[in-house]
Amino acid sequence: MYENWLLVTLSAFTASFLLVWVYIRIKMYRMIDMAEKLPGPRTLPFIGNALDVGRNLKEMFMICLEMCNKYDSIVRMWLGPILAVGLLDSEYVETVLSATSTQRKPWSYKFLEPWLGQGLLTSSGEKWRIHRKLITPAFHFKMLEKFVDVFNSNVDVLTKQLSSHVDGPEFDIFHDMTLCALDNISETAMGVNINAQNNSSSEYVQAIPSLCKTVLKRSMKLWLYPDFLFRMSSIGKCQQKCLDILHSMTNKIIKARKQELLHKQESETGDNELDKKKKIPFLDLLIMSSQNGSLLTDEELREEVDTFMFEGHDTTASAMSFTCYMLANHQDVQDKVVAELKEIFDSSDRPPTYNDLQKMKYLEQAIKETLRLYPSVPVIGRYCAEDLKVGDYTIPAGANVLIPIFALHRKEKYFPDPDKFDPDRFLPDNIQMRPVFSFIPFAAGPRNCIGQKFAMLEIKATVSQLLRRYRLMPGTSPLQLMPDIVLKTVTGINIRIERR
Repeated sequence: MYENWLLVTLSAFTASFLLVWVYIRIKMYRMIDMAEKLPGPRTLPFIGNALDVGRNLKEMFMICLEMCNKYDSIVRMWLGPILAVGLLDSEYVETVLSATSTQRKPWSYKFLEPWLGQGLLTSSGEKWRIHRKLITPAFHFKMLEKFVDVFNSNVDVLTKQLSSHVDGPEFDIFHDMTLCALDNISETAMGVNINAQNNSSSEYVQAIPSLCKTVLKRSMKLWLYPDFLFRMSSIGKCQQKCLDILHSMTNKIIKARKQELLHKQESETGDNELDKKKKIPFLDLLIMSSQNGSLLTDEELREEVDTFMFEGHDTTASAMSFTCYMLANHQDVQDKVVAELKEIFDSSDRPPTYNDLQKMKYLEQAIKETLRLYPSVPVIGRYCAEDLKVGDYTIPAGANVLIPIFALHRKEKYFPDPDKFDPDRFLPDNIQMRPVFSFIPFAAGPRNCIGQKFAMLEIKATVSQLLRRYRLMPGTSPLQLMPDIVLKTVTGINIRIERR
């Protein structure tokens, strides 16, 4: 009796499995047929290449790099019913990032929507175009130069925090850089200093990395992709707790800033020259340009502010940390940067101005070379809404296109001796010799990073101030890279420091 029941159950399961597989094959026949013409590893029924990508982030990272080296310019993979096409040729990348049919983000970005809603990172179509146009003036250089004082103030706190490490053992600088970047973005985006560097245990500060972890964990567990299963899981409950904290804080700040701006408008009797010199947080600019809610609702304001907070701290912290690591491990480059700083400041200990930061050409080369080797966002993606011709291949509609920036930046045909750290690659003459889309740390095309000039200013201001106070020295722990939401390491980004 039991054997008959077991046989019936197994038969029913097998039949159901086959029916689902056949249904997917029929529904996606065209995409499957076109995908088979693209280079890629052999796939298994139903699960595709899911077993090939590894059991954890570190394994996935190494396997993806191996595939990139094996297939050179384009590779096809199936993650269950999801088609992913990786591109490693600058011409292919340019086609995808420039095409109007590939301006949507891929399916995986939906995991960020509970946090960011339909902000600039996750939205598409007309809403994205309207918001991008509305937000772009906030990143004009005349607005950005007013934030240099914020960067200088927060790097002063950072250098004091780091003083405890002087002549001591190696330490992970990423932690300190993350808190400094949080202070920078909170003050520039929301007009509020959350004082993360001196109060890293606050509920709000703790909620941000916790939320990033829940998003990442969900993306690695296929059974948590359905929303109803995710909400019932411990990871989903943790995410909701973090969301309550972050959204509550942002909503309170939006309400307070709107009231303050209204009071200010009512009390003004004419132009105030002092106000023109003050920094204006991105939130205030959005409120003033949203025409009393007719363009941006409070919910949309929150989505954009949360997007600024998300995109503007971990990515910059990663770039600043890896730059310090590379300068510590290449003393000759560090000496050239310090010599450039001495030309600008002589013996003065004054903080840098916006114009000073523009003069730091060699430091900028070193930062760009660091971003080539260690891009903050190692992979970006787009959704292909229509068939797209790239070279001799055609990517079918419905595919998710992935661009592994980490691998693209290390292709020998674009960067000879690619593992060598050489800031001279970014001398003007050398830049002109390379395809534009061979170096894309801030993405490229219509959906490039709107805050890249802001980020470069912040990195320059922070790293230059550290170098004027400390000599960065190498640690002994090797880098064990791991793709998180941004590029991180298993063992930390470890350096030592000495006082100059």
